[in-house]
Amino acid sequence: MRTALRLLPLPFSIALCLPALADDEKPESWALCPIQDVIPAFGGAPQPSAAGSPQATRDQRAEQATSIEGDSLGGTETNLEYQGNVALSRGDQFLGADNLKYDQEKDTYVADGHIRYQDTGIRLIADTARGNQEADTHQIDNVRYQLVSRRGNGGADRIDMKGPEGSLLHSTYSTCDPEDRRWELRSRRIDINTDDGWGVARGATIRLGKVPVLYVPYLKFPIDDQRHTGLLYPAIGLSGRNGFDWKQPIYLNLAPNYDATLEPRIMTERGFQLGAEFRYLYEKGRGEIQGSWMNKDDLVRDRMSESTYDPDNQNNPDPDDGRGFLSYVGSHRFNRNWQARANLTWLSDARYQEDFGNSLYGQSFSSVTSTAGVYGAGEFWTAGLMADHWQLSDYLSSERSLPYDRLPRVYLNWSQPLSRWINVGGHAEAVRFQHDEKAGGSRLDIKPTISFPIQGAAWYITPTLAYRHTEYRLEADLAQETAVRQARAAYGVPAAQVTPAMIAEFYDRSPSRSLPIGSLDAGVYFDRETEIKGDRFLQTLEPRLFYLNAPYREQDGLPIFDTRPFNFSYGQLFRDNRYTGPDRQTDANQLTLALTTRLLRQKDGFERLSASIGQIRYFDDSRVVLPGETPLEQGKSAWVVDANYAPTDRWTIGASYQWDPKFRREDLASVRARYLLPDDGVVNITYRRRRDLLEQADFSFLYPVTPAWSVVGRYYHSFYRDASTRQEPGLLEGVAGVQWDSCCLAVRALVRRYVRNREGDMNTGFQVEFVLKGLGSAGQDTDRTLRRAILGYYRDDLYLVPPSNIAPRPDDTSYAPDPMP
Repeated sequence: MRTALRLLPLPFSIALCLPALADDEKPESWALCPIQDVIPAFGGAPQPSAAGSPQATRDQRAEQATSIEGDSLGGTETNLEYQGNVALSRGDQFLGADNLKYDQEKDTYVADGHIRYQDTGIRLIADTARGNQEADTHQIDNVRYQLVSRRGNGGADRIDMKGPEGSLLHSTYSTCDPEDRRWELRSRRIDINTDDGWGVARGATIRLGKVPVLYVPYLKFPIDDQRHTGLLYPAIGLSGRNGFDWKQPIYLNLAPNYDATLEPRIMTERGFQLGAEFRYLYEKGRGEIQGSWMNKDDLVRDRMSESTYDPDNQNNPDPDDGRGFLSYVGSHRFNRNWQARANLTWLSDARYQEDFGNSLYGQSFSSVTSTAGVYGAGEFWTAGLMADHWQLSDYLSSERSLPYDRLPRVYLNWSQPLSRWINVGGHAEAVRFQHDEKAGGSRLDIKPTISFPIQGAAWYITPTLAYRHTEYRLEADLAQETAVRQARAAYGVPAAQVTPAMIAEFYDRSPSRSLPIGSLDAGVYFDRETEIKGDRFLQTLEPRLFYLNAPYREQDGLPIFDTRPFNFSYGQLFRDNRYTGPDRQTDANQLTLALTTRLLRQKDGFERLSASIGQIRYFDDSRVVLPGETPLEQGKSAWVVDANYAPTDRWTIGASYQWDPKFRREDLASVRARYLLPDDGVVNITYRRRRDLLEQADFSFLYPVTPAWSVVGRYYHSFYRDASTRQEPGLLEGVAGVQWDSCCLAVRALVRRYVRNREGDMNTGFQVEFVLKGLGSAGQDTDRTLRRAILGYYRDDLYLVPPSNIAPRPDDTSYAPDPMP
């Protein structure tokens, strides 16, 4: 006798239709939800396996048979009647009913009495179910269902299916408890087709409580885990600069391995903007292209009437020109050692970054860079062939201030142990420097090294020898400029009085420099066990010496292509060059003395305390300098102190300090503290001051008032005053907001005021986001704003990013367009 009944395909469609609207990009929190399920697991039913994807589970079902059990089997040979605790099983599926009648001649069935169905993804109960197996038609009455993983639940008056097509009449969907419906999606009718993966809702309404907030007469949406073309949730904002701001993403599913998103955007104070994104993926690589364009930006014309507008500034955009940006990020892997990467950016004008960014970070950079190259890595080496190009993004700067383009750059780094006592390695680089406003040239830098690491269980000594050779091929104009600068310094005359004979004395289109570099790095580890408040700790004491010797070589005739001094910091105590690039190699006869101590909890390795102090003793004057830089004199450097202390598992306190004993002045002071509140709350306090550069305080917090309510905020203030740049103290960024969370609904509202340009003008923005958990969110992405403003808003982000150890200069960039207020 053939199998009496196939398990119904209908429940699969329920599980896939309405919940397919859910946005799974962010993990949802169900901490405030009741522990019990809306529809508990059925007793006596086989428990579905949680392993494997839903698609894999469905594929496995096709190869499995259906078993039927019941308390009694009656009827005739053609009309089977199962009665009492009827149970059908097929893989992870279970269907239970009190009674089941099956007519083999007509191939029809009727099930009634406590109908229950469950699989890996869904559980449902219903009053009756009937259908025709031959015609593949099915009907279920008075259905209630629950999605196992997404907590979605709801019901339908009736569900009709014929083959892959079906209809849900008067259906509902929500992730809220049925007794507390904070939100619910209702639809008069939903038609689905499991073959093409689409559903159509008619008369759909989203309700907050009992209040309908959105009515959609017709909505087409995907019902499976495949991508489909359609509308995504809009981003809505309000700010003083943009006015009312609506961005409506439109997703285009072009192929399994590439897609696109169009982003039309209306800003009532500025005009219409069209953005787009294209992504592709293949076996050996991936890429993403982004861009946006405005034919006319009303902000540009409005700015021309302001008193601070400078009509002579050529970097101001033309009010009749379009504005936009284009970026590309991609990679391709050739083999296990080699790959190609590119990160390219183009801006329509130098003020685009200021007008379309919404953070202080983008405005602090005066240029953006585009880089492309081929890179390799092996066990003992790394190499690359690359090129980069800079574009101005600060309308107050000039093209001449841009760094040199490196077209191209080739480099090789090598480090390999020859034996236990010998390591060899080196660095080689060849670069061609080009600039639209300045003369350029080429540079070859070679630095082989050999070191002899000697170590024991608690000590080490590492002597290192290196030889650095750097040579140039300069364009005639650059060689002329360099010779004039040297002649002025040597003869003490202004540029107008420099004679051709003076220039000829210093003129050299192929300057070079060679010198040996020796260093000795030695340290000892002392440790002891101790007990503090019942916890066992390991305390270490780690003295370290670093001696550096490099003879003086005259380098005033070398150009400055990409070199600048490091900021003085603890890491600088152990470098063999205080410059970032090879255009200058410091001369040195110096000794660093440093001491570090740590307190490590033995049961888990938690570092309760870490403190370091160090200083350099200069035995000779250091004569190598960059133009305008003061030489280092014999004596002692500033004391450098770095410390981090965690008095409890919730408190973290850190400080950095630099004190110059020669001038009896404080060069740097930084204090930071963080307290982790219960329920994922956090408080951050930071103060930092660097002499003649900045003085800032930053306070941010996420404070849970109740399990449902929390407040967020940030106050970022500058105390620094600089008369030369007309920089005044004031607010840099302020954020205040409130968050309300429930089992199935969250609302976030923020007001943000921040510096929007280099003149210090402020912008005010409002952000509101409604999160219907399990369905999606409407409004702006407040998470992005809060995650950047409050370190620890996501606990996974809790790591300290050390400040840049490179002296600031306007060629750094990190551009990421973020046009919403």
